[in-house]
Amino acid sequence: MQPISILGSDAAALAAALADRLDGRVAVVDRRERHDGDGDSTAKSAPDGGVADVQSAEATLTNPNCDTEIALAADGSWSGSGRVDGLDELLDDLAPAHDYLLVLGESRLRVPAVLLDDDVSPGDVPGQVLATASSADDVALDRLVADLDDAEPWITRETLVRRVEASSDADRSGAIATFTGRVRERDGADDDRTTHLAFETYEGVAGERMDAIAADLTDRDGVFDVRMHHRTGVIESGEDIVFVVVLAGHRREAFRAVEDGIDRLKDEVPIFKKETTEAEAFWVHQRE
Repeated sequence: MQPISILGSDAAALAAALADRLDGRVAVVDRRERHDGDGDSTAKSAPDGGVADVQSAEATLTNPNCDTEIALAADGSWSGSGRVDGLDELLDDLAPAHDYLLVLGESRLRVPAVLLDDDVSPGDVPGQVLATASSADDVALDRLVADLDDAEPWITRETLVRRVEASSDADRSGAIATFTGRVRERDGADDDRTTHLAFETYEGVAGERMDAIAADLTDRDGVFDVRMHHRTGVIESGEDIVFVVVLAGHRREAFRAVEDGIDRLKDEVPIFKKETTEAEAFWVHQRE
């Protein structure tokens, strides 16, 4: 899923225009308002890739005993309101079933942004700024769509699981094994806490190498599909970094392929890691 954050008073207008240009399933999350600080939010999507009307994020639950309510229309569109911990939870929940996510009124690391407000500068936004303009009409939509498609997607473990489940050999599989690598705060109780890691790679090289490793593993007897993804940029403490997902006939083939996959990824894929702790910052490969 390709997410984008749109900040400014004209965010809804740009979201509607942008969704009309995007090819795929589009979700819109409006976080421009809060209701009593409880984190309520509303999202809507259209299965044809368009975008349905977005309810106000201030909409409250009809049933106070529920955490989430969803209304499903006859045409397959849906709307809802509920409480979530934050934008990351929305990104992770919506990623497996959507191609694009347009977030109005909130930004984060690894989510590119468009600024439509003179009061917000690029330095105030944690993610990459793709465009700045005074209004939605001033944004070059063709360029924005191209830049968005070139940005790193928001991939989750569940996204990769869905992809292997859609394999043509899924009916022959009896196992799906996964590995998730995440940012460890510390090795020992007395170590300085790691605040974040930053990953850099040569453009295109890491992806090609991971594809080659996945193809090698898929050639094994009993292994039907292998998917890998390594996030780049700044990954904060406790966040996921890398996923390996294997579809296989039996658990032994699945477990072996997962272990070999992550070992080969670490040994063979040129990804450079900079670690920042409470005390210092350093490139890990320079200390190995």
